[in-house]
Amino acid sequence: MNGYVSNLDGINFVVSDGNGDIHPSQTFPTGLFSFDTRFLSTWRLMLNGELTNALAKDDLQYFESRFFLVPGAPAHYVDSKISVVRHRMLGGSFTEQLIVLNHGDESADLTVFMEIGCDFADLFEIKDVKPKTGKLATFVEGGRLHFRYRREGFVRETVISASEPARIDDHGLTFDIRLPPQGQWQTGLQVDALVQAPVSSRPSLQVHAAKVRRKMRKELAEWLAKMPRLACEWEALKQAYNRSIVDLAALQYPVWGKSGLIPAAGLPWFMAVFGRDSIFTSLQALPFAPSLARATLRTLAGTQGASFDDFREEDPGKILHEMRLGESAAFLEQPHSLYYGSADATPLFVILLDEYERWSGDAKLVRDFEFEARLALKWIDTSADLVGNGYIWYQRRNTATGLDNHCWKDSWDSISYRDGTLPEPPRATCEIQGYAYDAKLRAARLARKVWNDPAYADELEAQAADLKRRFNRDFWIEDGEHYALALDSDGRPVDALSSNIGHLLWSGIVEPNRADSLVQHLLGPDLFSGWGIRTLAKTAARYNPIGYHVGTVWPFDNSIIAWGLWRYGYRREAALVAKAIIEASPYFDGRLPEAFAGYDREFTRYPVQYPTACSPQAWSTGAPLLFLRTMLGLEPDGDHLTSSPALPDGIGEIALLSIPGRWGTTDITTRDQEGRQPTNSR
Repeated sequence: MNGYVSNLDGINFVVSDGNGDIHPSQTFPTGLFSFDTRFLSTWRLMLNGELTNALAKDDLQYFESRFFLVPGAPAHYVDSKISVVRHRMLGGSFTEQLIVLNHGDESADLTVFMEIGCDFADLFEIKDVKPKTGKLATFVEGGRLHFRYRREGFVRETVISASEPARIDDHGLTFDIRLPPQGQWQTGLQVDALVQAPVSSRPSLQVHAAKVRRKMRKELAEWLAKMPRLACEWEALKQAYNRSIVDLAALQYPVWGKSGLIPAAGLPWFMAVFGRDSIFTSLQALPFAPSLARATLRTLAGTQGASFDDFREEDPGKILHEMRLGESAAFLEQPHSLYYGSADATPLFVILLDEYERWSGDAKLVRDFEFEARLALKWIDTSADLVGNGYIWYQRRNTATGLDNHCWKDSWDSISYRDGTLPEPPRATCEIQGYAYDAKLRAARLARKVWNDPAYADELEAQAADLKRRFNRDFWIEDGEHYALALDSDGRPVDALSSNIGHLLWSGIVEPNRADSLVQHLLGPDLFSGWGIRTLAKTAARYNPIGYHVGTVWPFDNSIIAWGLWRYGYRREAALVAKAIIEASPYFDGRLPEAFAGYDREFTRYPVQYPTACSPQAWSTGAPLLFLRTMLGLEPDGDHLTSSPALPDGIGEIALLSIPGRWGTTDITTRDQEGRQPTNSR
């Protein structure tokens, strides 16, 4: 279960196993997390010395769930006279209502033990275990169990309390209870995750939990009420859409001041600010939740690079990649207190600024961030051009802990030649050049429309035209009839065939006479699995259907590619990609994961889970929303919303009602095969 509360300065989430228990693990990091720190590493329920096993789990809301359990191994189920309900909720605190029931006709004496442990591990330490250098203290005070970690001025504390009397020691809470026949016993447990602050006075646990539950349900209801309403005959789409809008609520991240709530990247590893992820998710969600784009722009403008810093890989004008609040960032053991190791977030910031204005009409925000947008564009032309040939290049400057690749495929082996060798840095990946091209054209529109600077607009358009000409000369691979994945340090094409070419269609940098060749590659057997487009073609030496960026299928990647196909007029092909991914979603209970395996659809018959994928993950959560926009062909045109739909065959009617924008709200209704024009009302 994961949970989110909007009135916190940080964000809390809980990951547990199927029984509701928490235990330390590197591969499956269960725990109560806040501020990039694990405040609970052990939370295991035992009855008479036995662990429990789950009969069922009920996810009531993204912040609330119930586990129905029996004590002992599965063999005990048939004759079990005792059952347990754990009703869990995450709000300002983590609370759990523990109910033990006796279904027998005799009294039962039970020892209920909640084993508790706190390692205060930084998220980076969970992946790569390191010894703690601070001091950990455990003590009982005021009827509460305290775990406190201190390293100089860095203090984190976990406080556990119960509504019923308990024996408390360093290992947890023990309750000795007698249950009458057909009787029940319950207690409320509360866990407070504290950052250099004492537990404040508060009402009883039951009153506190009820108040938080009402508040959380009210906030979720208000969020859902703002969303456009989807009516369709395609159950997979309906399920994916409903799941996505709830998960977007859960993934919102409060940063500071009045910036608002931005999309965090994903659970469990990336519940933090990520520039690229937040931008893409905001783009995907613009027709549904424009507030995300507004908050993202404000947050990233406020953290824009201001100096040259090799440790943080910062430049003036560069947009943030990642921000962490844990111990390793606080003590500069890694650069992520503010880390700028992405080469694409900066042009994407300008793209989002323009797209947001097109949908919202919010010219004031565009005026407010004119300086930041110009600074971002200046970075593209100066600091980003490491080679001096007019492209965005990247090379790791923090050689100890920085990322090797600063594109969206940021794993170490994601950029390779077809034969599998890795190019020497610096590298210039193809899709980032497309983003730069798009950013310049969009900024030119803003310069004319909002900034009242037509001379600057002319300059940007001339730069974009020159970039497009050079790009189509330098990145095109004649014998493969596709664009190179990147240029290497000598300016030679990195010739692997990848999904990145689909992002080029979205940016508009592709010459129209070359688009058909790209589409054939994207939907050909080397890239298209039947469940979606792979990140790397099967013809590449590093292809691996379960490799992170070298053969898996990413729903986010496919949503951007479908958008690009639509832009170049390949509407049916865009619908085919959308249909493939949406048809995969029921196998993940409607929640598209970060990535899944790239096996051929005929080979597996169902999409295979990538073992360590984040779920929910923000830009996978946003993918169904962008697929909807693409299938319906939604585009702002001044103060009107236009629609040029192309639906997959056999899915029937789709109606998207109350789409927000500068036009107020608009309804769109269309069918798959009948060729009727959509109805459009304001």
